[in-house]
Amino acid sequence: MSYLEIAHFKEVLGHFVTGVVVVTALTDDGPAGFTCQTFGSLSLEPMLISFAAGTNGSSWSRIRAGRQVALNILSSEQETLARLFAQSGIDKFAGVGWSAEELAGAPLLDGALAHLSGEIVSITTHGDHDVVVVQVHHAISHPGDPLVYYRGGFGLRP
Repeated sequence: MSYLEIAHFKEVLGHFVTGVVVVTALTDDGPAGFTCQTFGSLSLEPMLISFAAGTNGSSWSRIRAGRQVALNILSSEQETLARLFAQSGIDKFAGVGWSAEELAGAPLLDGALAHLSGEIVSITTHGDHDVVVVQVHHAISHPGDPLVYYRGGFGLRP
């Protein structure tokens, strides 16, 4: 695809509203995480969710080495957190409140609208992303509104 075709493809896909999650894990080097908007439920029996991660992402490379992850569904008040975890080369957890998930210690971010955690059961590479399937072992939700991503930015706008 040429650049023009990719730009048009992204512009068209931008018309689909997505929620925003931060994928986290406790690694040998400490907590790791990244912002992700490609996430969804996959199956009820067994309880499976999926997300996509850039194959060469540095945070994903650290998380991929383990098997346990948490997905933190961000609230409408957490745009700053979404932007923080979208960056590379910084300590994303500096000053960020979180608690360890009971089974594997994956970071559950304070103020998230919901948390899901579990074990990675499948990773397949498609193009420049890995599609990850997680069997859920823990799920909890909290009151509030979701953070959404639409047409290249956070929130809904004309």
